[in-house]
Order: sequence, then structure tokens, then C-alpha cells
Amino acid sequence: QVQLVESGGGMVQAGGSLRLSCAASGRTFSSYRMAWFRQAPGKEREFVAAIRWSGGSTYYADSVKGRFIISIDNHKNTVYLQMNSLKPEDTAVYYCAAGGLIWSNVPNGYDYWGQGTQVTVSS
Repeated sequence: QVQLVESGGGMVQAGGSLRLSCAASGRTFSSYRMAWFRQAPGKEREFVAAIRWSGGSTYYADSVKGRFIISIDNHKNTVYLQMNSLKPEDTAVYYCAAGGLIWSNVPNGYDYWGQGTQVTVSS
């Protein structure tokens, strides 16, 4: 019912910035929460940030607070993750996710996932 496609990943030096986009298609709901997760090799998928489809309230992992900004343009059906002051520890595949009514910071809280986009931060 919902298809998510991430883009905008790439390679950047430490201290640089990237902006990820998540284009949503199919049926979307104003009550849905949208989120970004990331997964590095050998590690579990980790919550990054979440936002309501309708905008407004946001929620961030402590590791990215003050550096990353999640936003949404629901007329364009696109969720963004602006990543600033990037660190090598941010290197991961970044995934967009869509879920239900309840805020969640675990993968099982979300029903739909994109294929991911690679972000590599060099020292």
C-alpha cells in the first residue's frame, strides 16, 4: 500500500552535510509516523528520527540531536533527513520507514520500508 524510495546518499568528508530524500507513493495517511533508521555492517538497525506525516512533532536519537533534521513535505509525498556535521560513525545504510499511530523507535513499530541509501563519511 505504501512504497518508499530513498535517495541522496553518497560519500562525504567528516564535518560535511548530506540531505536524504524519501519519496512515498501509494496510499498514505495523515496519521502515519515517518522515520529514518540506519544500519551499519554487523549492527542492528538503529533509530535516527521520526516525524508525523502531517508534520509538526519530531523525535530524534540522542546520537544525532543538534546535527540532523527530519522534515516532511506532504504535498510532495517526500520525507527528508538533513544531516550536518557528519561523523565517520554516521556511516551506514539509511532507511525510510512508515508506521502507524504510535511513536516508535524500534523497527517493529513500522510497517513499510525503503531499500536504503548508503551514506559513507570519511575521516
